[in-house]
Amino acid sequence: MTQLDPRADWDARISLRTAGEGGRPTLAPPAGLTAAEGAGQVTLRWHTVPGAIGYLVHAADSPEGPFRPIDHGGGDVLAVPGPPYADTTGEQGRPRWYAVASLAAAEGDAGPVAEDDPGPLSIPTSATPGSSPAAPLVARVDAASSAGRLQRLWHMLGSERLSQILSTDRTGGVEIGPDFAAALRLARAELGADRVRAHAILHDDLGVYREDDGEPRYDFAQVERTYDAVLATGLRPVVELSFMPRDLARDPQASVFEYRGLISPPRDWERWGELVRKLAAHLVARYGIDEVRRWGFEVWNEANLEVFWAGSREEYFQLYDVAVRAVKSVDERLLVGGPATAAAGWVREFLDFVAAEDSPLDFFSTHTYGNFPLDVREALGERGLDRVEIWWTEWGVTPRHFAGVTDLAFGAPFVLHGMKRTQGRAEALAYWVVSDHFEELGRPHRLFHGGFGLLTVGSLRKPRYWALALAEELGDELVELALAGDGAGSLVDGWASRHEDGTVDVLLWNGTLDHSKVDGGPLLDRRVELSVEGLDRGHYRASLARVDARHSNIAAHWGEKPWPAEDEWGALRAADRLHEEPVDAHVSGGVFQLELELPLPGVARLRLTPG
Repeated sequence: MTQLDPRADWDARISLRTAGEGGRPTLAPPAGLTAAEGAGQVTLRWHTVPGAIGYLVHAADSPEGPFRPIDHGGGDVLAVPGPPYADTTGEQGRPRWYAVASLAAAEGDAGPVAEDDPGPLSIPTSATPGSSPAAPLVARVDAASSAGRLQRLWHMLGSERLSQILSTDRTGGVEIGPDFAAALRLARAELGADRVRAHAILHDDLGVYREDDGEPRYDFAQVERTYDAVLATGLRPVVELSFMPRDLARDPQASVFEYRGLISPPRDWERWGELVRKLAAHLVARYGIDEVRRWGFEVWNEANLEVFWAGSREEYFQLYDVAVRAVKSVDERLLVGGPATAAAGWVREFLDFVAAEDSPLDFFSTHTYGNFPLDVREALGERGLDRVEIWWTEWGVTPRHFAGVTDLAFGAPFVLHGMKRTQGRAEALAYWVVSDHFEELGRPHRLFHGGFGLLTVGSLRKPRYWALALAEELGDELVELALAGDGAGSLVDGWASRHEDGTVDVLLWNGTLDHSKVDGGPLLDRRVELSVEGLDRGHYRASLARVDARHSNIAAHWGEKPWPAEDEWGALRAADRLHEEPVDAHVSGGVFQLELELPLPGVARLRLTPG
């Protein structure tokens, strides 16, 4: 059988949905749609609708239409979880009409709802993106207040297959295994990461399963080596049960990626369950139940895409049910979940199956890219699954391999917008992925190649990494931050926190979903008049950290050569620093004031330290 080149195969099949039955319910459109005009942008707000997982924003040149969904160019799902929504795709000075549809699901059987009839639209409203510079935006912090606790959703991260940690091969002159381990340790130390979710623990390169004369044989020695090395970095694995071992696959020719992960259903369901049971039992025996109960077992990856699953939707549900019952047979305390779908697919269908079959479910997992995660809480609650956790086990600025945006500052405010918009709506939002050591469609061919990683090969920090590092440095206790002005809460958002020693951090960011603005736009930059009230009357030291195109951007320190020579790595590592500088800290009457420029895309962190 002739196989396609892995990249050609990926491009040909990535948009194809796995077959299944069922439609998509229609919801009433939202009421109260308003459009606030601003410099280079329009901010939309509306009333939320019960049962909506998200909303699809449409635009037209007239109130009669035709209205088309706004495509901000991020790929994957176009719907947003709710208001506010900043549209930066319009033409400055040209009126635009907007309408919004409510969605009960992210996709129908034919694919994402952007390609289907989304249902009824709201009453249209119009606005014109302005062509004059914005007035200063006002940010006020009450350091003596309390605004709840920060939820550190980024503590789970994604990774390509963890067996890379055993590799002695080199990429760009860097040995893969030690550098990959260094990336995991760095994420643990600076991002607070505690779990890592990855593909292919059942791949044949780890030799977990074979059949001799028709009899199953199990060998978990390489799994042990992999997990021992991962645990030594301080991270725990989320065990994604994939891909299918060749001797168990119904169709051993059906595969994905350059390393040929087999995407076939099992040819023997009983043996699939026994493989999963023996793996879980072995892990508990080696590491102890108190350790493994904190990991999580996730069944497969993105089975709603044909490129990842050669069976039907119903066969995936069977795969899930057999697997999770096998895990629970080892110990009920082990966490199980799925369906790990692409583009927030199969939410209703999977939850209906779980509820009808009383199939174990401790965490509901799904994925999205180029957008903020949708809101699946209500779908769980409607089925009596309120206690089930929500893990977004893949999320990122783009789903596209080798996309230049991943090396740019555009992703820095994106990750902070997403982490804030998901507060209270999930227990984990795992950025995909931690390192550019990534093999799906081939290993990196140059240092800055548009890799998914927060860290380059060589573990240099990209702007997205710095944004999460600044979030991690916030105190657990949030204080009130009020934003007012052009783009407040939509383009520009932030957090303010107080530490136990009295240090106050104010983290602000300016960003859009619109990929046509990856390099920004002068009308989207903002000047912020910041005041911090409620401070003690003592002395403070102040510093301002920045992440943007000119600051904390390692790509700006490298040219066109594919890889650094040995003597050039030292200069890059010296440049791999957060840009932070002192500012005058004059506190009068318990109030500190500062004016700062906040470009788009851009992130700034003010830190006030007593003493």
